[in-house]
Amino acid sequence: MTFDWLALAPVVIVSVTAVVVLLADAFAGVRRWAMATVGSIVALVACGVVTAVLDGDPRATMCSQAAGVGGVGPVTRCSYAVDGFTVPLWWIVLAASALVVLLAAASASDLATPPGELHFLLLASVAGALTLAAARDLVTLVVALELVSLPSIALVAVRRGDHLAARSAWTFFLASVTATAITLMGASLVYGATGSVHYGDIAAAIENGALPLEVLRTGVVFLLAGLIFKIGAVPFHMWVPDTYAGADTAVAAYLSVVSKTAGFAGLLIVLALPFEAMSDTWSPMMAVVAGVTMTVGNLAALRSSDAIGLLAWSSVAQAGFVLAPVAALLLGPAGTDSGLYASIRYLGIYALANMAAFAAVAHVRSRTGRTDLESFRGLLRRDPLAGVTLSFALLALAGFPPAVIGLVAKYVVLRPVVEDGHAVLAVVMAVNVAIGLAYYLRFLVVVLSPASVASGRVLVVGQRHGPRLAMGLGLAALLITSAWPGLVTSVLL
Repeated sequence: MTFDWLALAPVVIVSVTAVVVLLADAFAGVRRWAMATVGSIVALVACGVVTAVLDGDPRATMCSQAAGVGGVGPVTRCSYAVDGFTVPLWWIVLAASALVVLLAAASASDLATPPGELHFLLLASVAGALTLAAARDLVTLVVALELVSLPSIALVAVRRGDHLAARSAWTFFLASVTATAITLMGASLVYGATGSVHYGDIAAAIENGALPLEVLRTGVVFLLAGLIFKIGAVPFHMWVPDTYAGADTAVAAYLSVVSKTAGFAGLLIVLALPFEAMSDTWSPMMAVVAGVTMTVGNLAALRSSDAIGLLAWSSVAQAGFVLAPVAALLLGPAGTDSGLYASIRYLGIYALANMAAFAAVAHVRSRTGRTDLESFRGLLRRDPLAGVTLSFALLALAGFPPAVIGLVAKYVVLRPVVEDGHAVLAVVMAVNVAIGLAYYLRFLVVVLSPASVASGRVLVVGQRHGPRLAMGLGLAALLITSAWPGLVTSVLL
């Protein structure tokens, strides 16, 4: 087996940094938030540099050769690849993870949150997300999924003595175990039907035919169901609001963006590579899941009176919008690239807006100890940076001007669905855009309203530079991409 260490560098960098940060914190004898934060940021920036070098330079590694069959020469199979699918997903993961690290600095004064363990778990999960985007066989896929999930579960419960966090982590654990069992069952059935776990071999076996189709279709459905668990789509979504409620704000932001991006990476690549020829099996399934997911998420968000709860249900609804182009992924005039990259582009825009919103929520929570909507009343007047950031993020998530990038995102995911003739799904998407406007604008009205006496009294003295820096970066990115939407297309191909 051969190894390309440049292709593996991002995963290696964050993995090694995770261990170094944990050991440094253990031997320091005192809590060192600055050391852990700076170390994590440096590692993520280094990964970004490597990703920029690899952009446009496809590489495959962890390769082995097997004897050919029927006179065909040796066949090379690779389990890890950096290509046009991998790099855009890596950019989303790295950028969002850097903002999460800054948000985590809001816990510096919380003696119950250990900095070394938190950053170790965060970077370990990031390593899994990067690996998942590059996985090109089912074994690597399952291992990467677990590397994303297990540290994430521990992150939810990392705050010592928090019983709500422990309960939320337990809920997350049960959902994750169930998803893993279903995914493994699907992978086993696919392997039994095709005789291989490598995506290229599976695709070739499906094209050649003469397979037990019922077994293969069952395996595909099970495999996709397990991945749908990971992204929190309906009907496997109930763990999302409960988990977010008990998690720290930075951890909730991580789950809503980075962990979700990892799940989508596995799902999109599995559909686009090994199961391209089986779109008649999974396309209707994805269309139904997308429509129901966005509807259930939006209706639940309408009833939410807590900022984190609203963003949690919003993330469920947004998962439906990311999934929608998948129904047109490999069918009709929309074509492979249009549907696949529509999902990736929307995922990138959603990640940016959601991280900006969570940055503002983390800032308010660190200063007031509250996340109910009333605590945000008059935020624009009390704290202009937080108010403007949250307002623009909500407008972007709603797809409402002047956040032009949000409007572009809605167009990006709707176009392939319309072009491919999925009229019912297109109508469902349009209705859900209107429902989303209702609760995003309701939240926005609270932020823009005059400050009440109650909301003003809870404001305490003390600034956290991490969340404020994250807000500034998030707002700047939203403003730049709204003025130049083509930047998202060029970065996320």
